[in-house]
Amino acid sequence: MHLGIFAKTFARPTLAETLNAVAAHGLRCVQFNFACAGLPSMPDRIDPALADVIRREFDARRITMAAVSGTFNMIHPDPQHRRNGLRRLRGIASVCARLGASVITLCTGTRDPQDMWQHHPDNATPAAWRDLRATMTEALAAAAEFNVTLAVEPEVNNIVASARHARRLLDELNSPHLKIIMDAANLLRPDDLPRQRAIVDEAFDLLGRDLVLAHAKEISAAGHPGDLALGTGVLDWPHVLSALRRAGFAGPLIMHGFSEAAAPASVAFLRGRLDSAVASLDRSG
Repeated sequence: MHLGIFAKTFARPTLAETLNAVAAHGLRCVQFNFACAGLPSMPDRIDPALADVIRREFDARRITMAAVSGTFNMIHPDPQHRRNGLRRLRGIASVCARLGASVITLCTGTRDPQDMWQHHPDNATPAAWRDLRATMTEALAAAAEFNVTLAVEPEVNNIVASARHARRLLDELNSPHLKIIMDAANLLRPDDLPRQRAIVDEAFDLLGRDLVLAHAKEISAAGHPGDLALGTGVLDWPHVLSALRRAGFAGPLIMHGFSEAAAPASVAFLRGRLDSAVASLDRSG
């Protein structure tokens, strides 16, 4: 696995300074957000010349772009909001080759009109699922046109709230351009903590063969994801990392959900876990 981080963890005036901060932590892999280049996260327009500049800044530091953020609310109750998101997503897809990126991360969304990460009871309706399928079908057409992969993750507050929902989406759309982000923290509600191993195991059983990216985020003792340095909460890291290895995952493992101040401890924790796992495999071999 390749250890990386959300680039926007480091708030800097320029992309060059942001990437310098990434490199200073010994990391060579990021999930990119256009906000790091002075644009909105979902820009209305991306100048191809800017995409080339971004690529040069990455190449100069030998940092790879594991994925680009393309999140918008795919089941927003306003169809125009969804159309705007699709238009902007297509713009991102159109410059991915210039950026040196092949994966765009998505949010399957919610019926909440204000916050795409907020649960809404109408997420469970057939109409919401139909809207998701329609939006995703258009998104996948753009992905096929520009030869990129769209990555979704099960997230308890979104319409794709579980591994079973994600499996259903993959099976119904049946596209080689749709894959999975595995973020164990997002699979768990507060009441699920005693059963987290079983929930993680089910997710890997259903989705392990379709992983393109993994996220690393902590969970508090109250069961809330994020806002903690990795290793200081209650996520069962040995079990999660073991599940990733058993699934044969060798791709980017992207840390997020903590402040810049928590980055050194988070990097050290997860790097130590990965190094210990490699050493254990070497001894057993």
